[in-house]
Amino acid sequence: MKKVHIVGLGMIAVAIGIIVSMASDYSTYETFTSEKVKAGRECQVVGTLVKEKPMEYDAAKDANYFSFYMKDKSGNESKVIFHGSKPQDFDRSESIVLTGKLNGDAFEANHILMKCPSKYKNDKLDINGYQEVSATKS
Repeated sequence: MKKVHIVGLGMIAVAIGIIVSMASDYSTYETFTSEKVKAGRECQVVGTLVKEKPMEYDAAKDANYFSFYMKDKSGNESKVIFHGSKPQDFDRSESIVLTGKLNGDAFEANHILMKCPSKYKNDKLDINGYQEVSATKS
């Protein structure tokens, strides 16, 4: 074999390894108390909005700051900070999927995926009824 072929095969093997390792990071949902979240690694957490606790969003003060409380599937509750605007009809969502990482006592989300009620119709919903919102980069 030529050296070019060996180098090419090596690069393909490295690329496959990177793709497989990245895909495994998002294969499962975590809880707010899981080791992956505690380690500050980026992951996905699924849960529901705690409607009894306050949501902070003031577009006049800071349009890219939205905070709320969420309860994960295990019943653990955490404050969530999203550096973006409050999604439309957020308080009507049935479930929420966050992508982000734990920073101190709060979970900092950079991506929110909401499942809207089945009675609610919206052009921006995907086939499963989820609406996607991402944080703005400043």
